[in-house]
Order: sequence, then structure tokens, then C-alpha cells
Amino acid sequence: MTVSTGERMPRHTPAEGSTLRPLEAEYRPRTAIDVIGAIRYQQRGRHDPTQTTAADGTIWRVTRTPEGIATTAIRAGLQTVRAAAWGPGAAWALDQLPRLCGADDDPDGFDASRHPLIDEVHRRRPGLRIGATDLVFDALVSAIFEQKVTGLQAFGAWRWIVTHHGEPAPGPTPRPMFATPADWRMIPSWAWHRAGLEPPQSRTIVAAARRRASIERAGVAAVTGDERDTVFTNLPGVGVWTSAETRIRSFGDPDAVSFGDYHVAHQVGYALTGSRVDDDGMRELLEPWRGHRQRVIRLIGASGVVEPRRGPRLHPEDHRNR
Repeated sequence: MTVSTGERMPRHTPAEGSTLRPLEAEYRPRTAIDVIGAIRYQQRGRHDPTQTTAADGTIWRVTRTPEGIATTAIRAGLQTVRAAAWGPGAAWALDQLPRLCGADDDPDGFDASRHPLIDEVHRRRPGLRIGATDLVFDALVSAIFEQKVTGLQAFGAWRWIVTHHGEPAPGPTPRPMFATPADWRMIPSWAWHRAGLEPPQSRTIVAAARRRASIERAGVAAVTGDERDTVFTNLPGVGVWTSAETRIRSFGDPDAVSFGDYHVAHQVGYALTGSRVDDDGMRELLEPWRGHRQRVIRLIGASGVVEPRRGPRLHPEDHRNR
């Protein structure tokens, strides 16, 4: 097994004594970071077919990498992250692991002392990091699934489409798992309806799939968040919320803010002022932390401060024929 003592993974070797011949590697962060928190953020609901956490704490991920499908099993210890990977994309997945863990998220210059709640949570959670998948299109598609619906609806639709139209994961996964579809354009219209995804979202995904290669090239080539917003929002059906969610998941953008989200502005306002605010109010509150605004939102999420419920829980309607 090859060991890395820095922020980058080395090349890796096949595990000994395994008929499935996974590749294995270790990653040792230079400082203590919350690896589990960074990776779990990428999971799309409790029953996500692309990511799960086993009873022993191992995080299993299935990704469609540029080199093919990969299944990765990740165990995070106090100082070492150990990973095994199967499939044609295994080497790519292990090379990318440090970024998934948040290795490239640099909190330098972040002034938590601007607000007592942020300061207190930052001191309790100094290892909080924002991980990156480097899978631009999958991040974009998963964000489109979540447009204008509840998380329950979005995660259910994601699970149905990936399970029925994705590809089975290589390796000994703890339950059946699947990679995302190779070509989203091949999913029939009835399948989107059966999954419960609204026509505007399915049309947006199919239209984006026709430009997948150019979207991925342009997204990677862009340097700033504004440049990436331009790339993504030029797509019909993609606005600033979807762009921000894509930037967070694929690039680990510490400054991206999901303006237009029903809950985020309320949560930020309540945590920082004790009262709800709208998007304009959230923009003003977060401005002193520009460059680290997503970090502030993550710290608020980790604080446990939640606005009391004002009414009954929303029960989404289901108009599909059974």
C-alpha cells in the first residue's frame, strides 16, 4: 500500500489477497479536517443509490469518472484516510480523494470573530471543510433535480432515475448501488414522469446533456465564481440557485451562496439576527465574509440553531398514476 503524507495522493497499487483486485491508497491530511462531514454533504438523501454509509462507518461512493465507473470505500481515521476502489475509474477516484475530503478548501483569511455564533462554532469545528467532486455535470444534474421541490421529492426522483437507468456499481457494495446514467438523453419521457420529476426539470437535464462536453470544459476552465455562474446560467432552465449548488458540489466553492432557496435566507437571518430575512437581507449579512460565505452557511448549519416551526409540515402532492 502506498502512503501519502501530504495533500496529494500518490499512484496506488492493487490490494493483495482480493479476487476483485481493488486499488488501495492512504491519504494523510496535513491538519485535522472533518473528512466525514465533507464527503457526507455530497449524499443526495438517505437512500441515495450513489452514496451510503455502512454500519461500520465506511462511506461507499459510486461515481462516473472521466475514466469510467468507480466504486470507492472510504474509512476516515484520526490521522489517515484509507480508501479502496474498484472499476475502470478506480485510479481517478483515488487521485481525486483529497479534494473530496476538502484538502483544497483553505480557510485562511476567514474571520469568524465578526459574529459570536460563527466564532463559537468555528472554534468547535475547526476541521470543517468544503469538499469537491470535480464531476461538473453530475453536480449540475443533481441540482436541477432539486429545483423548486422539496428535498423528499428531489431525492426520490434521483433515486428512481439512477436506480433504473444507471449502471450497477463494481465491487462489493453493502447494498445495490448504481452510477449515474451514461447518457441522460436516452431516458424516455415516461421514466421522468414515473420518477416524479416535473417536465421543466427533465427538459433542462436533457437539453444540458446535449452540451455536456462543452459545459464541463467551460466550467473547469472558468476561474471565478462569477465566470462559472455565466457558464451555467447561460443554459435554459438554469438560474443562480442551480449554478451555486453546482459550484459547491463540484468545485467546493467556499463563497457560493444559493440565492433563491426557500430555507437558506431564513436560516441565515435567524441565526445571525434572530429574525428571518430575504435574499437581499442575507446578501447584506454575509457580505463581510465575502470569499467565505458558503463556509458561514455551513457553520450555521453545524450550530444547531434552527428557527422554530411556524406551521404544519408540507406534504407534497403526487400526481403520478400508480
